[in-house]
Amino acid sequence: MDAPTTTSSAGSDGSGGNSGDWGWFTPSRRPAEEQGSPDRQSDERAPSRPVNPIRPVGTGADRRTPVEPPPAPGPGASGPRAGDRRVDERRVDERRVDDRRVDERRAPGPAAPGPAAPGPAAPGREEHQRPDEAAPAPQDVRPGPDSPFAIPETASPDAILLRRTMAEVQPVSDKVTSYFYALLFVQHPELRPLFPAAMDAQRDRLFKAILTAARLVDDPDILTDFLSRLGRGHRKYGTQPEHYPAVGECLIGALTRYAVTTWTDEAEAAWVRAYTAISQIMIDAAAEDELRAPAWWQAEVVGHEPRTHDIAVITVRPDQPYPFLAGQYTSVETPWWPRVWRHYSFASAPRSDGLLSFHVKAIPAGWVSSALVHRARPGDVIRLGPPAGSMTVDHSSDNGLLCLGGGTGIAPIKALVEDVADYGRHRPVEVFYGARNDHDLYDIDTMLRLAQRHPWLAVRPVVSDGPTNGLSGRLPDAVRQYGPWNAFDAYLSGPPGMIRSGVDALVGIGIPSHRIRHDSIEELAAAAE
Repeated sequence: MDAPTTTSSAGSDGSGGNSGDWGWFTPSRRPAEEQGSPDRQSDERAPSRPVNPIRPVGTGADRRTPVEPPPAPGPGASGPRAGDRRVDERRVDERRVDDRRVDERRAPGPAAPGPAAPGPAAPGREEHQRPDEAAPAPQDVRPGPDSPFAIPETASPDAILLRRTMAEVQPVSDKVTSYFYALLFVQHPELRPLFPAAMDAQRDRLFKAILTAARLVDDPDILTDFLSRLGRGHRKYGTQPEHYPAVGECLIGALTRYAVTTWTDEAEAAWVRAYTAISQIMIDAAAEDELRAPAWWQAEVVGHEPRTHDIAVITVRPDQPYPFLAGQYTSVETPWWPRVWRHYSFASAPRSDGLLSFHVKAIPAGWVSSALVHRARPGDVIRLGPPAGSMTVDHSSDNGLLCLGGGTGIAPIKALVEDVADYGRHRPVEVFYGARNDHDLYDIDTMLRLAQRHPWLAVRPVVSDGPTNGLSGRLPDAVRQYGPWNAFDAYLSGPPGMIRSGVDALVGIGIPSHRIRHDSIEELAAAAE
């Protein structure tokens, strides 16, 4: 999956949305009277689902001033009333937040970009600062040119305010993230059951996704694509439209506390407008996806084939048709670790019998992978999220395919080869299959049989350690020995380190970056448990 790299405007007029509208969700479509009569609208489009507005309490300085909070509700106590759910850091008893922490070292986290468990509550003012002291005066802080939040010359007014805030909180992102989740779970305990026991693998995923979306505030196409995928993916967590205000309130609360030099009324208004647009896009995408697909698929394990002591090929039968493309991946939840999702690539092109297969390697302390390899058996039922990823074949192109697969990363490469064969328009496909030793080339026989069957396919095993009958060395170095590759599109699948070095090598030998496809590095790192 190629990560988005540009930016988008939150306002419908392209100026950053400076309308002064403090409604939490601004509809992302024009009213019906502007679009035409109702009978002209598509019956397949789900209606927009606006929910309650945010109501920031007091000024930024007020919310930074800690005061004694009220007692936390005990067991059986009723939760806060809907009208009382607002950002007010004075309600957060940080000692109670710390008491509510779950030991993140003892439990796993999800693979998809979902919510995460809190770390320790963020500290309040420095001990030498009196509660009645005024907060530092806001300053005109601009990120440097090398900052990921550098401000383009064409940036909208809201984008400038958002990027200044993000640049300020970046050095203390861990504290901001911890405080964000502390607020979320203390002020909105009713959301806690939606989450795993703890999420150490990607504790800050949701927060980072919000900041990424805010950075994309000046490019509506990229922003909509990014957020639509998130909105559809979050359905499997049970996310509902009414959950978004809680997240937004706690986002504003965390930024208020830590963006002490850039936070102004104007900055707060810009963040409210941005999150309004972000939320509405995600809600609308989820509503439209609900018309076409379930939030998840139940899938029965029908095959479990161990290949090595820590790798197994898992075959499952979904309870209803599962549409996907060769080269894509999905998220998997097992019955042994509820609400914990991990990403796995499909190991074959779509099959006529509807079966799906995955290559899974059990990683030390990997909760989902170990369960699938060592515990799953035919008859067990797992859950699948929606398909994702853009590492797919462009069948309109005449370019060849240069494929680099490391370890279980050979699974989607095998699917791509099958896809080319099924399509019938044969193009040269060169596969470099890398592993540490010959024993770890667990699927080499399958790949060599494919090469014998299809003359347009070449398969070269590459081993980095120990003797081998194939090529020796690192996978990117082996690719450099062959070529030229100027008439090939490149596909990479494997560990994050292999992806990074592979991309560098391919660019170095002249393949343009837009012709290099791979899954998101962040997704791969999160899936590594």
